[in-house]
Amino acid sequence: MTEEKKHKSGFVNIIGNPNVGKSTLMNALVGEKLSIITAKAQTTRHRIMGIVSGDDFQIVYSDTPGIIQPNYKLQEGMMGFVKMAMIDADIFLYLVEKKAALKNEHITETLKKTTIPVIIVVNKIDLSDQTEVMHTLTYWQEQFPKAEIIPISALEKFNIERVLDVIKEKLPLSPPYYDKEEMTDKTERFFVSEIIREKILLNYQKEVPYSTEVDIQSFKEDERLIKIEALIYVARQSQKGILIGHEGKNLKKVGTQARIDMEKFFEKKIFLELFVKVKKDWRDDERELRNFGYIQ
Repeated sequence: MTEEKKHKSGFVNIIGNPNVGKSTLMNALVGEKLSIITAKAQTTRHRIMGIVSGDDFQIVYSDTPGIIQPNYKLQEGMMGFVKMAMIDADIFLYLVEKKAALKNEHITETLKKTTIPVIIVVNKIDLSDQTEVMHTLTYWQEQFPKAEIIPISALEKFNIERVLDVIKEKLPLSPPYYDKEEMTDKTERFFVSEIIREKILLNYQKEVPYSTEVDIQSFKEDERLIKIEALIYVARQSQKGILIGHEGKNLKKVGTQARIDMEKFFEKKIFLELFVKVKKDWRDDERELRNFGYIQ
């Protein structure tokens, strides 16, 4: 067998309920913060790929939105990314905590019947005692007798190496799908918009964070500085007022926090300008959702 034929590559797609820790896990596996993380459900809206390459392997991870029952077209688009991830996986990482099954019986049954390797990753074991962890592991082994069951703490990066080792064992023989220097399939503009959206999720309550979308209007880079103009869309006029705040204080806070994170991400000075615009009911507007990349 030639050296080229010994190379392994594959798509490892992370599936799970909202808030189970999918983004934290992928960031830990990739070694970079590619997916935004907050305590709110539905933080991840897109399918985000993180690529890890070695001399003889390449793993293409996919962080997917948490599985929900859609209430509007945006959420339907988000679940479309999950459906795509169910189709092209070489390995499934089914991320769970305790005994909470997926909020979609069809996907659960698909995972039980598939011939594609399934790795059950039991997250947040640092929040349980040993007896509870053992009961949880036994439960998932009974549900998925053929699956590898791995307890982890994604936040504490506990047992992440074990997950990586099992993935590498199960990867199919294949040449790399991407250049070995690539880390993700997303653009710099995408990560800028996600950083801003993360700060909105962290700073606002109720419906406001879920009614916003960020569009990067301008991204100009030179040797010392990146100048960015971003437009934040909201669905209601009242949300615009809340987002901006008295004398613009709320928006300024979001901008400052986002700029600090961007400077860490790009390792360069950032000049960031934020604007807010009302785009009525954009979450149910197919044309707008297509523009924002939620519908192909």
